[in-house]
Amino acid sequence: MHTATDFQQMLRGVSLRVTAARVAVLSAVQDHPHADTDTIIHAVRADLSAVSHQAVYDSLRTLTAAGLIRCIQPPGSVARYESRVGDNHHHVVCRACGAIADVDCSVGAAPCLTASDDHGFTIDEAEVIYWGLCPNCATAPRP
Repeated sequence: MHTATDFQQMLRGVSLRVTAARVAVLSAVQDHPHADTDTIIHAVRADLSAVSHQAVYDSLRTLTAAGLIRCIQPPGSVARYESRVGDNHHHVVCRACGAIADVDCSVGAAPCLTASDDHGFTIDEAEVIYWGLCPNCATAPRP
């Protein structure tokens, strides 16, 4: 787990000004993997009660652009944020409850998939989403 000092160093490392809101957002995203914006706002406000929604939105946008956090948005879902960046991992999403978990690449080198036609692009990442039922939903009685 990262500390506030670690977050400050991360911000300075990408030439961003250290602000209380940015540090709190980094902490909230680390503590709540795959959280939506509302969850992050509530977590940030637990530490900084006076922070505005706009400050959180601005921090999420800035931190995503700087590569310190990642925004994912599976089809049919709101944007969610995670602190696991810099690797080529994927996600599994429960069709029933929407739970999301990280999935490491199982075979091959990045980007894990070879496009049948890359159209001249130099591909450096592939985004894969696995869909199914989480253990709780898979064992729940069906109506």
